[in-house]
Amino acid sequence: MKPILEYPMKERSNFRVICIGDVVGRPGRAALRDRLRSIREATNADLVVVNGENAAGGAGIDAGTAREIRDAGADIVTLGDHAFQRKGSAEFIEQNSSWCVRPLNFPENTSPGKGWCSWKAPDGTKVLVVNLMGRVFMGGALDCPFQVMNKWFRMIESEGDAITVCDMHAEATSEKWAMARHVDGRLSLVVGTHTHVQTSDAQVLPGGTGFITDLGMTGSNTGVIGMDAQVALQRFMGPKPAPYEIAEGDGFIRGVVADIDRVSRKAVGIYLLNC
Repeated sequence: MKPILEYPMKERSNFRVICIGDVVGRPGRAALRDRLRSIREATNADLVVVNGENAAGGAGIDAGTAREIRDAGADIVTLGDHAFQRKGSAEFIEQNSSWCVRPLNFPENTSPGKGWCSWKAPDGTKVLVVNLMGRVFMGGALDCPFQVMNKWFRMIESEGDAITVCDMHAEATSEKWAMARHVDGRLSLVVGTHTHVQTSDAQVLPGGTGFITDLGMTGSNTGVIGMDAQVALQRFMGPKPAPYEIAEGDGFIRGVVADIDRVSRKAVGIYLLNC
């Protein structure tokens, strides 16, 4: 599939961000390796944020897959509920928290790594990227993401003016929308991840926050949300357990391209990325 790159020419006053949805296994990593740099060049993007939640074998991330994503052209990697599933992932996330971040609302005292990072473009533009995880249908010991965000806003006051991007990794569309309303006008961009299905509601909210309910996934289109179709059917049609397997075949990339005004730090446009 050829990239769909029908975006307006980037205005000099705008900062352009590409956000890419959950990378699923080898097909997703291969799609990034083969296309991300050309997409970045074609769109004249300043920053690329990739969710690597499912990069290693479809569940979790490790040092090798994280570096593979970064070598493909990503600047920041965000995560989710499988952040620490792989052997060695906790140590890697702790040591590379300047660009690989886990959800901020994981228990603070027991979670390696950090939930946000600061990134600076060559022209000096500062961007803060924060990762959150929803609690509806997700399970696990998680702090309230809404209260955590309120605390984070107070924490970053010392950072000065910055563009702000949030990956809200959550199952429920209502929870993602609630977060978007909660932060509208206070964040530049909120993108949902986790469901692996791209939504068509990319928009700029009244307060100036760009939003999409879910970026979709980056992986094979031959299966079911990146996993082998026959295994998925077996799990739905009977009680016999069946471990997930990555779907084979060429990968595609899903996400958004968002333009943010450098002065106001408000979103001025957000467009679907399908390639």
